[in-house]
Amino acid sequence: MTAPRLSEKAQRYLKHLCLDIPNRRVGSSGNRAATDFFAGVVASFDFVTESPVFDCIHWIQEGARLTVDGAPFEVLVSPYSLGGRVSAPLVVASTVDELEALEPTGKVLLLRGEIAKEQLMPKNFTFYNPDHHQHIVHLLETKGPRAIVAATSRDPALAGGLYPFPLIEDGDFDIPSVYMTEDEGQRLARHAGREVSLEIVARRSPATGCNVYARKGAGPERRVVVCAHIDAKDNTPGAIDNAGGTVVLLLLAELLAEYTGSLGIEIIALNGEDYYSAPGQKEFVLRNASKFDQVILGINLDGPGYYQGATAYSTYDCPADIAASIHRTFSARKDMSEGEPWYQSDHSIFLQNARPALAITSDQFMELSTHLTHTPKDSLDIVDSAKLVNIAEALRDLLLDLASLR
Repeated sequence: MTAPRLSEKAQRYLKHLCLDIPNRRVGSSGNRAATDFFAGVVASFDFVTESPVFDCIHWIQEGARLTVDGAPFEVLVSPYSLGGRVSAPLVVASTVDELEALEPTGKVLLLRGEIAKEQLMPKNFTFYNPDHHQHIVHLLETKGPRAIVAATSRDPALAGGLYPFPLIEDGDFDIPSVYMTEDEGQRLARHAGREVSLEIVARRSPATGCNVYARKGAGPERRVVVCAHIDAKDNTPGAIDNAGGTVVLLLLAELLAEYTGSLGIEIIALNGEDYYSAPGQKEFVLRNASKFDQVILGINLDGPGYYQGATAYSTYDCPADIAASIHRTFSARKDMSEGEPWYQSDHSIFLQNARPALAITSDQFMELSTHLTHTPKDSLDIVDSAKLVNIAEALRDLLLDLASLR
């Protein structure tokens, strides 16, 4: 199929994932529609598909209201927070030392300043969970405030372009919480000791999701895994993050429709990179626990196709022959250049399991993370479908070249 025809298909795929499906958050009906769509498309190109199910939660919220003496404050519901009504005195902590010295039991706790400068990792997140985050979570659960209000600024490394960002995004954390801007937090802090009224309308319910595996090739003992996360945050079309990466996988499947080589090729829509507990990533690791040595290269697509700049690729612990194949293949392509290493995505799974990796994104990844991803601005108009086609064709050429290596 010609590049213009593939570009038209890419546009249709993007529209379906970002517009026809209103929400790709794990646990939602939209997420299930996205994985069903992906499975159907790749199966049509003679890939053997499998969609193993995992448990998750479906979360719905309808807003929150916080007042002091009838005066309202602007707050947002922390993702996956429980709902409820609270009327209690306000206490404030700006540092871990202040929280350790505080007695917030039965009160509304405002966290601001130093202690709220970066998003806390979910308590049961296995891939990355620094000790100081675990300590803060332990203090909060042990001290038992009735509700938490977090005043935050920006944290592009973990929260993308959101401002304010939710300090707590954790379906395993059961203290109701909301978040607000730094300015609102400063205004609220003046009311320390006063009675705060807070109502959160939100609920959790059991749900399921799945990864989608598509396989082709003679056998699994020597395989390349190509993956992209198919899920997205609430309140965003998720075009760059990561419908673009998902579309590259669909285009690649079509380009490999006639593939019959000896190298095993596994195309995977991973489901959970933007969900608090990364259930799809955990399922993938568990499934491959005794088989990671079969993976000669893990390829991850996250954030490709931005209409400005070039496509950036970076390699991690690749053997010389694989690294040479990558550089040879990609250097022959227009608008592709080697970029700086980064680790905030699913290629880290391969590195943590001592496997070589290749990451593909946009060369303005940090700018996108700071201002666009996880926001409503991550929309179709910032994606160049021709760049997605170029990446898919480059990956096809790379896979065929790797298949010739022994």
